[in-house]
Amino acid sequence: MIVLGIDPGVANTGYGVVAHQRGRVVALDGGVIETRAGTDAGLRLAHIHHRVCELIDTYKPEAVAVEDLFFGQNARSAFAVGQARGVVILAAGQRAIRCASYTPQQVKTAVTGSGRAGKEQVQRMVQTLLSLPELPTPDHAADALAVAICHANGAPLQAAMERVGA
Repeated sequence: MIVLGIDPGVANTGYGVVAHQRGRVVALDGGVIETRAGTDAGLRLAHIHHRVCELIDTYKPEAVAVEDLFFGQNARSAFAVGQARGVVILAAGQRAIRCASYTPQQVKTAVTGSGRAGKEQVQRMVQTLLSLPELPTPDHAADALAVAICHANGAPLQAAMERVGA
């Protein structure tokens, strides 16, 4: 199973591609889709959509896993993140790929065992779980890999539960 994990954002959208092979999760790719501040919002979103489509076409994931919105103090940035998240979901939908959403706490718990883990702890656990020689950077890429790991490790259980009607 190949999973494309996404940490959405307008300026920086993190992505991570993992494969679940023989009981382990391995990294295939990871990075950040960057857009420039001051560029028209529609063009920024189109760029994110285009790059996500390229990633889907390259890796042919069975699922896309996207981090849910975290509403902090700034509603304006939350709306922008929601727009970026929407174009990612659109890219998956256009290719009939299942899209799953996970809260930041679900991702942190799946990767570190604690929903309150800090960024560095998530990076270190992603490095360990994927047997990476170095910490994954930047943190948007590490977060996207964590989202992908969360889905890759939980999807077989979810599929089994759906088969038995649970």
